[in-house]
Amino acid sequence: MSTPISITDFQQQIAETGFVIFGQAVAPGMIERLRAEIPLKQEICRHWQRKNGLDSGMDGAAHHIAGGADSLDDFLSAFYLDEYIRAYFDSEYILNSYGALNNLPHSANAYQHGQNFHRDVRTYSKDFRLMLNMLVMVDDFTLENGATKLVPGSHQVKDRPAEAYLASNSARAIGKAGSILLFDSNLWHSAAPNTTSQPRMALTLTFTRPFFKQQMDYPRMLGDAYPKNDKLRQLLGYNARVPSNYDEWYQPPEKRMYKPGQG
Repeated sequence: MSTPISITDFQQQIAETGFVIFGQAVAPGMIERLRAEIPLKQEICRHWQRKNGLDSGMDGAAHHIAGGADSLDDFLSAFYLDEYIRAYFDSEYILNSYGALNNLPHSANAYQHGQNFHRDVRTYSKDFRLMLNMLVMVDDFTLENGATKLVPGSHQVKDRPAEAYLASNSARAIGKAGSILLFDSNLWHSAAPNTTSQPRMALTLTFTRPFFKQQMDYPRMLGDAYPKNDKLRQLLGYNARVPSNYDEWYQPPEKRMYKPGQG
């Protein structure tokens, strides 16, 4: 396990470069469980991709993987790097998306979107922090197996830099399995081709301020009885729901769907 950096150093580094890597922050036992169970979730998602005609360009991708009573849920429940995420927003936050990607070797049908430079928040927010990305290295990330490309400082500019600039100024997120990358969602980044003979797995999460609309309505997807504790309810967005009728709207504060303190 790496020695964690101070909150002050984290804030300075993510403000300047846009990203911070926490070396081997997840215990090997959890990583082994994730490595075994991610493919099971990918098979479930693959069924829906095929059912709805989304076969092309989706190999290795699984989206919105909460709710399986497995290591993926246990990872969420552990609240890794919570103090850094909370410091980033200086407020409460919720889960915006939760996925897993398997960067497959030499696959013409591999998930394509990630290999183009992009930023994951569509509204440029400059110094107002709307979203934070987390990438969990389930396997070692190397130059050969497609370690994520990051363009330091690119979160500070509104418009997309020239392609040549992105390509020539990118750094690589190299790390051992269990390492966690946190980066400002305004940062331009991309995956890279895996030129080895082995797959390379990662968890991909985004967090936002509670008022930001989730990619998946996790409370409706998982049901009201799902969360195991108040902190998990906060993370999954149960405290920032939108009422759908007068009965849900006209409630005392302690019973309202959008709780106090959410921003």
